[in-house]
Amino acid sequence: MSNYDVIIVGGGHNGLVAGSYLAKAGRRVVILEKKKAVGGAAVSEEFAPGFTASSCAGGAGYLSSKVVGDLGLKAHGLAIEPSEAVAFVPQSDGSQLTIWRDVDRTVAEIAKFSEADAKAYPGFLAAMRPMAEAVSGLLEITPPDLPEVSWSDFPSARTMAGPMRRLGRKNVSQFLKTLPMPVSDLLDEWFESDVLKGAISASAVKDISWGPRESGTAYTLLYNWALSNSGLFRSSGGMKGGMGAITQVLATAARSFGVEIQTDSPVSEILLENGVATGVGLAGGDKLNAKVIVSGVDPRTTFTELLNPSRLDLSVVRNLRNIKYRGSAARIHLALDSLPEFSALAGSADLSALEGAIQIAPNMMYIQRAYDCTKYGEYSPHPYLDIEIPTLSDPEMAPAGQHVMSITAKYVPYALRQGSWEGHREAVVDAVLSTLAEYAPNLRDSIIHKEVLLPPDLEERFGLPEGNGNHGEMSLDQFLHMRPLPGYAQYKAPVEGLFLCGAGAHPGGGVTGLPGHNAAREILKATR
Repeated sequence: MSNYDVIIVGGGHNGLVAGSYLAKAGRRVVILEKKKAVGGAAVSEEFAPGFTASSCAGGAGYLSSKVVGDLGLKAHGLAIEPSEAVAFVPQSDGSQLTIWRDVDRTVAEIAKFSEADAKAYPGFLAAMRPMAEAVSGLLEITPPDLPEVSWSDFPSARTMAGPMRRLGRKNVSQFLKTLPMPVSDLLDEWFESDVLKGAISASAVKDISWGPRESGTAYTLLYNWALSNSGLFRSSGGMKGGMGAITQVLATAARSFGVEIQTDSPVSEILLENGVATGVGLAGGDKLNAKVIVSGVDPRTTFTELLNPSRLDLSVVRNLRNIKYRGSAARIHLALDSLPEFSALAGSADLSALEGAIQIAPNMMYIQRAYDCTKYGEYSPHPYLDIEIPTLSDPEMAPAGQHVMSITAKYVPYALRQGSWEGHREAVVDAVLSTLAEYAPNLRDSIIHKEVLLPPDLEERFGLPEGNGNHGEMSLDQFLHMRPLPGYAQYKAPVEGLFLCGAGAHPGGGVTGLPGHNAAREILKATR
C-alpha cells in the first residue's frame, strides 16, 4: 500500500493545477486518472483519420493569468495565440457583424447597423470593464461559509469586499443591480441594434442552459469577461494542438514540481477510517493512503459514488440531490475537404474574421427561442451555434488543404420529454447543418466525416453529469457561497480529510484553473 501526502482523484486541468501548487509547497502528490491520458474534458482527440479536434471543452483563452504565472506554464510550452477577431456574426440576409479586439474597428462595424450603437459601444466597454474586474477579484477568493459564519470567515469577507471597494461607491450600486439582471435587460439599456445585442448576449449563455431573458445572465457575461484574454466579453485565439495541448503543458509542469501521475487508474472508492478520509481504492483492487484526498470530479459522483451517501448527513444528501446540472449543448466535429464559404464574406479575400468564434446568433430573440425548446424537453430546430475552425490558425489539425469545424450546438437537452435519443441523433445533426446552410450554403458538400456528442455522450465519455461541463449549472443560486453546497463552499467536503478542486467548486466552470488554485491554497492552510 503506497503512502502519499495528497491523493488527487481525476487528472483534469483543475486536478493538475491543484497538484502542482501542492507539490510546489513540498507535498508528495499523486494524481490518479482513469483514462489513458490526463486532461479530463479538456483534451484533443483524432475523430477521423488525420483530423483532430478539441473534443469537449473549448475556450483556450480563459486560463487564469495567475495560474499561468505561478506555475511557469510559458516555460513549459504554453503559447496561446490570440486572434484579432473575437466574434463573427453572419446574418441570413448576407450582412455580418465582426467584433474585433480593436475597438475602433468594431465601432466601424457596428455603424453599419446603428450609428447610435457605434457611439455607445466604447461607453459600454468603459462601464462593464470595472464590473468585470470586480468579478475577477471574487473568483480567486475563498467564499465565506454562509449561513454559519464564524470568526475564521472574516478574512474571506474582507477579501470579498476588496473588489467592491475598488469599484468606488458610485459604481457599487450599479454593480449590485447588474449581477442578477437578464443580459437582455442590460443590453436593452445600452443598444438598439438587434444584431449587436445578439452578438454580445450569446457570450452570456454559451456555457449555461438559460436564454438571454433569464435572470442572472448578466453575471455570466461578466464572469466570461473577467477571465477573457481579449479584454472583452469573450476570449479569442487558441493553442496549436487544441485544448489537449494546454492540459499536456499542465501535466509537464506538474511533473516538474514532483507530482506523480498515474493514468489507467480508475478510483472505485474513497476509503474512510472513523469517518475520516484516509485513502482510495482502485478498480483493480490496490489501495493508496494519504493524509489528504482531493476530488477533481463532480460533487455528485464524489459523494454518491466514490463515497457511500449513507455516511453523510441527511441535509447534505438533500442538497446534493438538489444540485442542478442541466446539460444543454451538443458538440459536433466536422472533417471538411474545403473551407466553408460564408455568404457574408462572398468575394472577400480576407477571411481573418473566421479565426475567432463564429456565432450563429443573429439576435437575442433567436437565442431565446432556441432556449425555449429545452423547457419542454425538445431540441431547437434553429439552434444557437458557437463554432470554431481551428485549422485556420493550426493547419496540422487536418490533412493539407482540409479543415476541422467544431460546433457547440445549443439548445439540446440531456433528456427528451418524449422518447429517448435513439432515432433523434441524426435529426439534431440535420437541424444544425440546415441552420448553417443558411449562412454557408456549400457546407454539406464538403463534409467527409462527422462526430456527434449529445449530452448523454458527454456524460458517458467525459464523466460530466447530464453533459454539463461546469459540474453544476452556473446560475445565481449555485455560485459563491452556495457552490457546490451551502455550508461547504470552502473546498472542504462534509468528510474530514476530503477536499474538492473541480469545476463544481467556486468559482465554477471553464478552463480557468481557479478551482484548483483556490483549493490548493485552502488545503495548505488546513494542513500546515
